[in-house]
Amino acid sequence: MSLGLPEILLIAFVVMMLFGAKRIPELARALGRAHREYNRAKNELADEAKELMDAEEKATPQKADEKPEEK
Repeated sequence: MSLGLPEILLIAFVVMMLFGAKRIPELARALGRAHREYNRAKNELADEAKELMDAEEKATPQKADEKPEEK
């Protein structure tokens, strides 16, 4: 399912009627800021998860490489 030209024009018309031509640039800037903030938070969470996984791998010895101790 994709949007064609008539659907995009209809959406643009509705936005123009609801918000007016003067507020559209403000809305676009706010949307851009929100998108940037979302991406930054997503990347921070991904980096934190990767760091936690790396720390867990270093803390947990590999069972295949490790030989049991004999007493």
